[in-house]
Amino acid sequence: MLKEHKPYPVTFAYLISASRGDTKKLMRVIKALYHPGNYYLIHVDADAPEVEHRAITEFVSSDPVFSLVGNVWIVGKSSLVTYRGPTMLATTLHAMAILLRTCKWDWFINLSASDYPLVTQDDLIDAFSGLPRDLNFIQHSSHLGWKLFSLDNIVKIFCRDCIVGWDNLPRTLLLYYTNFVSSPEGYFQTLVCNSEDYKNTTANHDLHYITWDTPPKQHPRNLGLKDYRRMILSSRPFARKFKKNDPVLDKIDRELLKRKNGQFTYGVGVWEVGRATRHV
Repeated sequence: MLKEHKPYPVTFAYLISASRGDTKKLMRVIKALYHPGNYYLIHVDADAPEVEHRAITEFVSSDPVFSLVGNVWIVGKSSLVTYRGPTMLATTLHAMAILLRTCKWDWFINLSASDYPLVTQDDLIDAFSGLPRDLNFIQHSSHLGWKLFSLDNIVKIFCRDCIVGWDNLPRTLLLYYTNFVSSPEGYFQTLVCNSEDYKNTTANHDLHYITWDTPPKQHPRNLGLKDYRRMILSSRPFARKFKKNDPVLDKIDRELLKRKNGQFTYGVGVWEVGRATRHV
């Protein structure tokens, strides 16, 4: 039987989103990110074909570690996510609500199948264990001449107030951002920076290594082997975006995550689960 683990210092709740054609990328990033102390909620775009939805469902249900620990879930009713209007924002808020009523965690991390970790989850847990739990990671930068905030991590209490808080600001802003393109690039950032409770809890950092073309396009550049050294020197725990099966992902697996043959990332927690699985 699985032995009882001591609580981990901090716990992350991940929303990992996938679009049409992202099945293999999603499976890979889940394995690279997996840790028994975290929680993982997968959203597959409603536009993805049924065969892809079935493949991801089978991937989650058939893995013995996922079944044993029970911390990987799939959003039952998928949304159609586009860059126009509030669909992407609604999906994120829905995921927050699911995770808030399902499990207890310290930080919410929003990723896509095109993201990839540059550190193990054990190292990330250790790095965050000494941080204040009310810290929100938001980066301010300039993109196409206008101010862009990129939010990837939202602390639990802020998430809760976005969903069920008494303040009317979250609902007012949600109506305001309904007609925006890429509403998540402004909604949470405007909310946290205009809230008396949270405006002094932000850190100017999105925890990602990202590069842009000159002039910038709608999406960041695809990263490859030529970017590897700069990714490492950035000291950021995540990077994006990557093409499926790009050789740089194999290098990250081999040299940074100690991940072999498509298995889980090296880590004490995962290997303890692995040993327990063999004895069940």
